[in-house]
Amino acid sequence: MQLDASQSQLVLVDYQARLMPAVFENEAVAKNAVRLATMAQWVDVPVWGTEQNPSKLGENLPDIRALCKKTLAKMHFSGVEEGLGEWLRPPAKAVPQGNARSLPKHLQKPAAAAEERNTIVIAGCEAHVCLLQTALDLLADEFEVWVVTDACSSRTERNRDAAFDRLAGAGAELVTTEMVGFEWLRTAEHPAFRDLQALIR
Repeated sequence: MQLDASQSQLVLVDYQARLMPAVFENEAVAKNAVRLATMAQWVDVPVWGTEQNPSKLGENLPDIRALCKKTLAKMHFSGVEEGLGEWLRPPAKAVPQGNARSLPKHLQKPAAAAEERNTIVIAGCEAHVCLLQTALDLLADEFEVWVVTDACSSRTERNRDAAFDRLAGAGAELVTTEMVGFEWLRTAEHPAFRDLQALIR
């Protein structure tokens, strides 16, 4: 099983200015989040952000926030509790009701279904709180969840690693930034391959 860019969405959880200095390996983690969002842009993967209590913890780091399509301000630790799931799985479009003059059903065009992207690539801080709870709720909502371990952290290494153990046990796939990039591209003939090589060096 590999990632498919056409089925993927990227969620970046709480890389906030006032939180990040306290986070273990914060510079490397933030750099990988930017790499993920940059790679997502190359392959048309939507990028979403969340911010925990931004009035207290500040906004996400500017480089990360600028790469997100939308950013969800939240108070619950899980972004799903605040509506993230509706962003990731848009509601099906209602089928228009015809009148007496409309075409017979067999001549009507089928209503366009909302695009389904059920694979959620997720990374963020803190791994054992907001990232964990968001990912568990996404799994409960029947999304496929792929956790990018080198773009996640907590204030302590122990808490981060405990989150990874729990997520793997719950059915999430654990991956790295480079795994995601190469699986989204699939081939050295992809137009973004050289850009990817430069990005990860």
